Amino acid sequence: MAVQVLRDFRGLHIQVIHAPDSEGHALVEHLHRMGCKCETTWPLPETINPSADIVFISVDQERRREVLKLCSFNTRVPPTLIAVTSYEDPGTLQVVLECGALAVVERPIRPFGLLTNLTIARSLWLERQEANKRLRKLERKLAGNNKILKAKNILMESQGLNEREAYETIRQQAMAKRIPMDELATAIINAHELLTARIDPNKLKE
Repeated sequence: MAVQVLRDFRGLHIQVIHAPDSEGHALVEHLHRMGCKCETTWPLPETINPSADIVFISVDQERRREVLKLCSFNTRVPPTLIAVTSYEDPGTLQVVLECGALAVVERPIRPFGLLTNLTIARSLWLERQEANKRLRKLERKLAGNNKILKAKNILMESQGLNEREAYETIRQQAMAKRIPMDELATAIINAHELLTARIDPNKLKE
């Protein structure tokens, strides 16, 4: 994975949120030497550029509220976040942890270690995205199984089938219609709820 990450750096959009001082310039210059495309932003913006793949952000205890607000991503896939700090005091480290940074670059900015931190952060980010994909897949599968279970119970109660017969009915009908079993189960549930819904007595008076 690390080799693939290194190959991908040149095509990634990096946003550097750092004061335009000597440290900020040094960070951008090092990234440019590595072949990265950088966008510089200062002061702290209201939002992070949605097209940014990786974000270097200056973190200090004095700007804790602004940093945490900026890093409270509403998007489903947040960027890879790397904190830039000057001190390793407990307060600053707490902000680093709370903002969700996957790596830390210390000032003064040096070329040595920058690529390592960038590679580790991006690798962790990719692993996290893969884990999230697997989790969403499992959640969808569980939701589908629950729908099939509910549809089986409906068929067992309404048609007097046993569990195996109800399952086979759903499976065969799904195959015949060429749709997933959970989709057919949803149709059975919706039809059952429609047929068994109680009529609102207030509507009868209208």
